[in-house]
Amino acid sequence: MCRCKPPRRRAAAKSLNADCCIAIGGGSTIGLAKAIALDCGLPILAVPTTFSGSEMTPVWGLTEGGIKTAGRDVRVLPKTVIYDPELTLSLPPAAAGTSGINAMAHAVEALYAEDANPVASLMAEESLRALAASLPKIIAEPANLEARGAALYGAWLAGMVLSLVDVALHHKLCHTLGGSFGLPHAEMHTLMLPHTAAYNAPATPDAMARVARALGAESAPSGLYNLARAVGAKMALSELGMREADLDRATDIALSNPYYNPRPIEKTAIRALLDDAFHGRTPGG
Repeated sequence: MCRCKPPRRRAAAKSLNADCCIAIGGGSTIGLAKAIALDCGLPILAVPTTFSGSEMTPVWGLTEGGIKTAGRDVRVLPKTVIYDPELTLSLPPAAAGTSGINAMAHAVEALYAEDANPVASLMAEESLRALAASLPKIIAEPANLEARGAALYGAWLAGMVLSLVDVALHHKLCHTLGGSFGLPHAEMHTLMLPHTAAYNAPATPDAMARVARALGAESAPSGLYNLARAVGAKMALSELGMREADLDRATDIALSNPYYNPRPIEKTAIRALLDDAFHGRTPGG
């Protein structure tokens, strides 16, 4: 596994005369391998030890100058992926929970993506069902390999879905909060997902019904919020290091070059969403 920082990735690969890149770890490690592949075209062998699903996507993300950009390129899609639930045993239960809900964000947005399709939607709903059932079991029984295998299955589906359809508001906000304010990736996705689901719920009733069904919940936002609390996630942006004084700037960045979203992107509503997330309020409450 290459541990160099992204600016030195190409030089390190060339100096080693590498013919492939082996990425053993979570989404950040696999993301570094993707950055190397994007520059050098090296094939990736991925061995995920978390439940992010990144190993199954051709999506890359780079942060420069405090702005995160993302794109798609088949060169960054790993050529081989090896799944082994035993390799996730060193992942603390709390990290496992947020990692899995990070993957669930891909599945939720797939259900209302601009290019949504029946196959991707079936996979997304099955991903949500598998992760919602397995993550609480991992928290309660960290050594439960069956639950960890089910979570890898759910993450695999979520990654496959992200390779088929595009993303929307949730990912734009998380790219903003992570790239411009340095908030931790999985924890941030976990915290934000119930709020972005609540924002889009009026415009996507069918998608939200499918999310709620997969979670066994009355509504998608409440089901996602309760699951996040059940895995012990932090539920306020303030707890992740966000400053209240930066919420206006975050809103402006999120509104610049916005992604497609089923509900129009409205500045006042987005600012209110971020305020709710900052203070840890119940989404839609």
